[in-house]
Amino acid sequence: MFLSELYRYPVKSGQAQRLLSSQVGLLGLQGDRRWMVVEEENGRFLTQRAWPQLGQLQAIDEGNGTLLLRAPGQALLQVPVPEADVDLRGVTLWRDTFRVPDAGDAAAAWLSQWLGVKVRLVHCPEQRARYLPNGYGTNADRAAFADGFALLLIGQASLDALNQRVGRPMEMLRFRPNLVVQGAEAFAEDGWERIRIGSLEFRVLKPSVRCIFTTIDPATGERSPDREPMTTLKTFRQKEGDVLFGQNLAADGCGYLEVGMPVEVL
Repeated sequence: MFLSELYRYPVKSGQAQRLLSSQVGLLGLQGDRRWMVVEEENGRFLTQRAWPQLGQLQAIDEGNGTLLLRAPGQALLQVPVPEADVDLRGVTLWRDTFRVPDAGDAAAAWLSQWLGVKVRLVHCPEQRARYLPNGYGTNADRAAFADGFALLLIGQASLDALNQRVGRPMEMLRFRPNLVVQGAEAFAEDGWERIRIGSLEFRVLKPSVRCIFTTIDPATGERSPDREPMTTLKTFRQKEGDVLFGQNLAADGCGYLEVGMPVEVL
């Protein structure tokens, strides 16, 4: 088995970045979901579930303390990383309410013009990251703006098995994984508890619960009229009302990942 694909999503619900390598730290892959678009009025997060055009938002971490934003019909915008304890804004992400730094008026105006609604862009510094959902991980585990967990793994064979049932190819990016593993049997990841990729070890915490997000084409932002792949997933991957696909992980320590690294079940 080996690590075949590596992805990060600089802005929550924004376009994926395919990587060849990445540092891994407390919040998962370096630069993954450290930014989020929220409603100006109440700080509630925006997601492709309601705003599918967010999938067309490109964000590039330039590595010099700035983020580069690109969207259809908009000029490029450089956004400096805000200070960790300045201009804090209360935000709500599912059941979590916390305070994080606002990225400034220029980013807010740019995104508001593009989306047609008053929004703000916020950033999650490491010291303001959230704890994982109750009952999972350790007191040391954190997540930035991911739904609940810092890392998501999917086996390539699991997607292949799903596609065979659907009858047409479903893109891996519909499921927004960070890590894709090749060489295992379909849904083998369901039985893993600990794995090693390269020299870094990971704990497998819980299956990923899927939603309507997976029916959005990552390239066009359009929803599948037949609600695939959720329609098919419900026929064989539903447990106690939840549709499950992929596994959430936590890293033990910091390290480095590179596509092609061997994957070992411990």
